[in-house]
Order: sequence, then structure tokens, then C-alpha cells
Amino acid sequence: MNVPGAADFEIFRDDWGVPHLRAGDASALAYAQGYVTAVDRGWQLEVERHRMLGTSARLLGVAARGWDTFARRARLADTARRCLDALDAPTRAWVGAYVDGVNHGLARQGAAAPEFARVEAAPGRWEAWTPLGVWLSTHVLFAGFPAKLWRDEVVRRLGADAVALFATDGPGTAGSNGWLVDAARGADGGALLAGDPHRFIEDPGVYQQVRLACPEFDVVGLAVPGVPGIGHFGHAGPVAWAITNAMADYQDLYRERLRRTAGGGVEALGPDGWRPAHAHTEDGVEVVETDRGVLITGSPDEGEGISLRQPARVHADLGFSALPALLRARTVADVDRAFDRWAEPVNVVLAADTEGGLLHRVAGTVPARDPENMVRTVPAWEERYAWRGRPEPLPRAGVDGIAVMANERSLAAPLGVEFAPPHRADRIRTLLEERTSWRAGDMAAVHTDTALASCAPLLALVERLDGLSPAAAALRTRLLNWDRRMAAGSVRAAAYARVRSRVVRRLARHELFAPLADLAPAYPEVFRPWLALVPRIAFALEHLLAGERLPEADRLAAVRAAVEESAGEPDTTWGELHRLAPWQALPDPDAARPCLDGDHDCVLSTSSVPGLTDLSVRGPAARYVWDLADRENSRWIVPLGARGVPGSAHHRDQLPLWLRGELAPVVTDFDRLSKEHRMPDTTTDDTTTGEPGGYPGAYEETVEGLGTFRLTRVDPAGADIDVLHGWVSEERARFWGMTGLGRDDVRGIYAHMATLTTHHAHLVRLDGVPVALFQTYEPGADRVSECYEVRDGDIGAHLLVGPAGAGRAVHGFTEALVRVLVAYALDRLGRKRIVVEPDARNDKAIALFTRAGFEVAGEIVLPEIDLPEVYLAQKRAQLAFYSR
Repeated sequence: MNVPGAADFEIFRDDWGVPHLRAGDASALAYAQGYVTAVDRGWQLEVERHRMLGTSARLLGVAARGWDTFARRARLADTARRCLDALDAPTRAWVGAYVDGVNHGLARQGAAAPEFARVEAAPGRWEAWTPLGVWLSTHVLFAGFPAKLWRDEVVRRLGADAVALFATDGPGTAGSNGWLVDAARGADGGALLAGDPHRFIEDPGVYQQVRLACPEFDVVGLAVPGVPGIGHFGHAGPVAWAITNAMADYQDLYRERLRRTAGGGVEALGPDGWRPAHAHTEDGVEVVETDRGVLITGSPDEGEGISLRQPARVHADLGFSALPALLRARTVADVDRAFDRWAEPVNVVLAADTEGGLLHRVAGTVPARDPENMVRTVPAWEERYAWRGRPEPLPRAGVDGIAVMANERSLAAPLGVEFAPPHRADRIRTLLEERTSWRAGDMAAVHTDTALASCAPLLALVERLDGLSPAAAALRTRLLNWDRRMAAGSVRAAAYARVRSRVVRRLARHELFAPLADLAPAYPEVFRPWLALVPRIAFALEHLLAGERLPEADRLAAVRAAVEESAGEPDTTWGELHRLAPWQALPDPDAARPCLDGDHDCVLSTSSVPGLTDLSVRGPAARYVWDLADRENSRWIVPLGARGVPGSAHHRDQLPLWLRGELAPVVTDFDRLSKEHRMPDTTTDDTTTGEPGGYPGAYEETVEGLGTFRLTRVDPAGADIDVLHGWVSEERARFWGMTGLGRDDVRGIYAHMATLTTHHAHLVRLDGVPVALFQTYEPGADRVSECYEVRDGDIGAHLLVGPAGAGRAVHGFTEALVRVLVAYALDRLGRKRIVVEPDARNDKAIALFTRAGFEVAGEIVLPEIDLPEVYLAQKRAQLAFYSR
């Protein structure tokens, strides 16, 4: 791709729309990554920019004010500026190239997403430090420092010994699964690295599948949109790496004493007495920073507050210098050295290379300080709680054939307080040890395992129940005979979930926990997920039911009541209750909510909040398998798709595979990819003489007795979309699969098509009146290529004739229209054969093509994958050809 005034690079796409980028050097490649991210995910980038700045309420409304207040008080943007200034010059230039690409992409096509029209906004400009701010705002809550507020309250109200009851990950925590099998267990002679990060499922997704190739390196992986490089999950050919959240505690909260001075300043009490504090006001929010950190609750007028101290602000380092180093890694030793530069979030790392090297370590910045700092807020005026540098080295371990990381209390245990239960890690290890030989395709069985070990304490209490009503006794029998798998189709899993939720709600009303019932309203909104009682009970249920803190009689009574209440409910499946509900910046109340397998403590960790909702907002934000024997055997998938524009072909095309636990292939052969030759123009110029791939501009032909037909490229930003939306919404156009789409959805589809070099949409006019939609495509870049042998010179076509009116009233109109289109494809485009594949049920279309001279070649069944023309929802089609 030749970008005037910018870097030279090429963009290729695979069948899933995943961008594969190639450039002459790392700087041009960073530019390309920024550009394509802006084109594919302009709305997502704009939301993240506003969130980092603390201005998202301007975009999203008053519901975002809570986050904005926190972002301003936490000084996220200022910290990002500091970190950029402290970067080494080469990394700073590399980040700058990415930002230049983002701004170019936003200016050209970034506003394609319909959300911009809904909020009447346009993309804003990115600054050099914006990617660092996006990274920080994405991860600032990753370590769960608000849990210290919860533990403070637990100690104050229930006593210090009660803290252990809730020492588990919860709804506000991000986690992951990751595992490695060495080359001895790899069936093809290389190690395998696999896993799935568990995050809030967002639309667009939090991970971007991408390939970055230049003479220095060639890496495929999962990038964070808005951040250059591939930091978390990457395969560079000779080496691959992956991470999980270490669950380390590296951010501290200090209780501050504050006062205003006579001169209008602010002072805070520290170990050396009263010291000046920084204070200013942003958009009505007072921002205060003491020697410890930024004030996140309280104020000088209240005389007290809580400050947040975090490594990024203290050391002016977000670890960005690790990102280009990872891209250049060739061995495990290179990856190890790159992660020495990692800062936050603190992660557990697994890596393997083709020479047999293996790596299992913790990476990041963890301060050395008093152990009490990790548990709760500490007084700012006591010297013992001050930071004392960084502990070195961080933990690491050898790999004996298999390594597993699943947020459990293991390698990073000395660095944290709350860890995930061991169930996921134990189950993964058990599954891996059941076989001595693994291939990439085998890993889906691990990714999708739904065994739920954490149900044991509840079922043990169910087993002890007697004297139940007949209906409850029958439910008890079903639960005890359940296979303990949270499968979407399981009625017994749903019955268990209903009982569990009722137990949670009953325990939350227990007198022991009454002092914790109303904590959340006393704290800023952004911290409330960590302070709400019902979610805390839900995620600690296993401990509460198995421990002695609650009287046994009370535990049995809660379970008995829950079973009796659930017994009268009609049967349903777990999937009917447990549905995917992705987070959207602008919620769509009509968005589909598909059924899900899994549960929080399953390997297939699709989390809901028992007692509140069975809907899942958190789960595998991606899945990957990196094969070190042959990168071409690697696999990946994201929950929705590669593109963030609703209605575009690749917005949700991966969802069916993700739901089934399948993964898409990683394609690394550029010859198997579709090339976008140059930056797509966002304007329509009917006077152009040529376009990439040999496609001319306007085409005209006059037919005696009818008038002049004129073909022009569809303009997704103009009135063409109003015409097309009206046509495809009609019942007669049902075979095109767009009858339920809104105008913005249709616009998004054709805006995406305008970026492609393999698919083109034309509006056909007769004497200036729109009469047909004609789409052409390269068969080799289409699923139809799997159903017949593509020849050189083939071109595929789809035709939608407009409604009655204009020239359609004249006898012979449709035959003349097809003759004009055939002449365009064969004569103007210079092709040898036209391929059509109308829906096999569309008798009128088949008859039209037959009358026009097309030779029917029989029915085909198109593979069940989505295409750039996903709106053509056909599966069984009639193949026909027109040759010169």
C-alpha cells in the first residue's frame, strides 16, 4: 500500500478479515498497524481515547461520569505523558509512527462506524502519548486495588480472620488460562502454547488479531487496539509467548490526612509531617496528589481521603520498551530479556522456541514494602508503609514437560492476596496429562472443558438433606446424579445454577454479613463491583459452605430452602439462562444473546454473577494455540470478529466458531491472502479511468429502445445507501439476508466493501434512475472457490434488480440489463468467464440467468463460513457460468 506522504506498506486480509501487514521496516509497520486499527476500529479507538482523558461522558452520556471522575483524579493522561517522555528515543519514535498511522486512518475511514452518527461526533486526534494512556486506562484496575477497600471494611466490621473467607478472584478481576506442552509431547516435534485470556467481552473486542511482517521480524498475535506491537500473545516463528494475570498486588492505598492552607493550597500529613500536595481542578473535578499518590476518594474539605500509589506514576514506566523487543525475539532468551523491561500489569509468562527453550516466569514491577500494604489501606503518616524499591528477582520456575498458569496461588503466590481457586489449573493439568501426544487441533478439548469442581461443597450439603417435599426430593436426586458439567444443553446444570443463586441470596441476608450489606454507596461508583456483598458471597461460596465461620445448621437451612424454592420451577437448559451479553459503549437493546457453555470456575470460564444474573459479561476474550513445529498449524479465534463496524462482513463472523469452541487457522502464506493494493479512497469519483485490480470507474452503454445504463461504484457515504437499504429491506430480497438490517448496518457493509480490492459494488442507473445493484468479486478470494475449480479470468457476480418502475416496465428490460453487465465484465474488465451462484430457491434469478445464456452447472453447498459478502446468507446455491 502506497500512502502519499506516509510510510509504504501493504495490507493483506485472510478469509476472516484479519489484517496481515507488510512493510520495509519496523517504523513503517507500526504506521501500518495504527492505520489499519483506525480503519477497522475507529469507534473503539475514540471511546478508549475519551476514557483515558476522562471525557467519555461527552461521548457516551452521564452514565460514564463515574469513570471520568476517576480517570481525572488518577491522572491517567498525565501519567501517560510522563511515561512517553521517559521512553528511549527509538521506542518513542516507534510509538509515534503508530500514532501517525492512527491519525491518517481516522481521517480517511475512521468514522465509518455508525456509532459516530448516533452521537453526532467525529474521531478526535491522537497525541504521541495516547497509546500509553490507553494501555494504562485498560489495566489500571487490573490488580484489583479496590479489593483493599473491601478488606478494610471486612476487618473493621467482622474481624481480621474473616478476610480469608473472601480471598478469591471475583467479578472485577481479569484472569486467563495458559498452558504449555514441550516438544516431547508435541506430535509434530515442537512445543505447543495455548490458552485464553478471560476479560470482559466487549463489542468491538479487546483483542485484535494481526500479523506484523518486515525484514526484521514476522509476528502473528493478539494486539490491544490502540497499542502498537503484540505484547500479550505472539508467535514470531522460532519463538512464541503468552501471559496470564499473575494476581500480584503492586498498587497501594494510603489513608491521607488533608488540610487547606491559608494561601489556598493543600497539605497532606506524611512521615515527615505536613507536606504540600499538588492540587488543581479539571472540568469541575478537584485533582489532588500527595507524596504517596493521587487522591481517589475524599477531599481536603473533608480532611481525609485515600490515595493510590502505582508503579507507572512513581517510575514513569509502563514497560513499552518491551513491545518492540518482543517483536524482534528469536529465542526464549530474547523473550526473557524483553520481559525484563515489562512493567504493568504484572503477568505470568510462558514461552517456547524451536530449539527446545522453555520459559515460565513472573514479569512486571512489584514494589518492596510492608506486607500489610498488600492487604488493606495503610496510614500515609507512618514510615513503615513507604516503598523500598523493587524485589529482585521476581519468581520463575522450570518446565517439566507441562506448565500451567490459571491465576491460581502458585508461582506468584508471594506477590498477592486474592487468587483464583485451583480448579482451572488442576483440571487443565489433568487433561494434559491424559495424553502423551498433542497437536494444535487437539487443544479445543481443553479450551472447552466444562467440568465444575467448585460445586462440590454445595452438592455435599444437598446430599445431606432429608425430609424434603416430593418435588424437592426429585430435584435432589437429579442434582446428585448430575455429571457436574456446565454444558449449555444441560437441564441439570441449570437446576444447579438456580439452587446456587438462591443460596447466595440467602447467605447475603445472613446476620453475619449484615454489616457488609451497604458498603458500595459510600465509595465512588467505579469501585462498587469490589464492594457489593452479593457478588462477594457468590465468588466465595465454596469457602463459605465448606468453612466453619457460618454455623452448619445455617448452611444446611440455606441449601434446603433453595432446593425447595427451585423444585417448582419448569425445566430449562443452562444455555437458556447463561447467555453472552457483551459490553457496548452504546448499548444495543436488540443485540442477540447467544447461549453459552461453561461457568466461572470451569476451564471454559464464562463468568456470570450467581445471585444477581446468569448472563455472562466475562469470558475468553480470545483463544489461541501456537504451534512451534509449524506456525501454519497455529489457531486463533475472538468472540466476535476482526472488525469493529456493526454490519460489516467481519464484525461478528467468528462468533459461531467461538461459541462452538472452534478456532480459525492462522494463515501465514501471503499468496493465500487477499491484498489491498493501496489506501482506499473515501470519495466517489466516477471520472476515474482505473482502480486497483483493473476495475475502472463509471461504465455506460446505451440500449436502443430503453436508454442509457450507467454503472458507478456504490458510495457508502451518500444517497446510494438510502436506495440500497430500501431494496434489500423488501421481502423479495430475502435471499440477500439483509431484510432485518437498519440503514446504518447496510451502510457499514458497503463501507467495508469499499475498502476491499476483491469485492466491488456498483449501482446501475437507467437514464439516471437506479435500477439494479451489481456486485463483482474475485472467486479465488471467496468461499465459492471451494466448490469449483477457479480458472484464470473468472469473475463472480451477484445481481439484485430494483423494484418495479422506470425501465423495468419496458419489455425485455431484465435481459438487456444482464447483457450490459455481461459486456461490462467481459469487455471492460477483460474477464473470460462469469460465475454466478444464486440461492437454489430463487427460481426467478436462475431463470433470468438461463435466458441470458448462462450454463447451469448444478447445485453446490457453500461452506458454512461468513464472507466479505456475509449478507448473502445462502448456503445451497445454483452454480452457473457465462463464457466468451
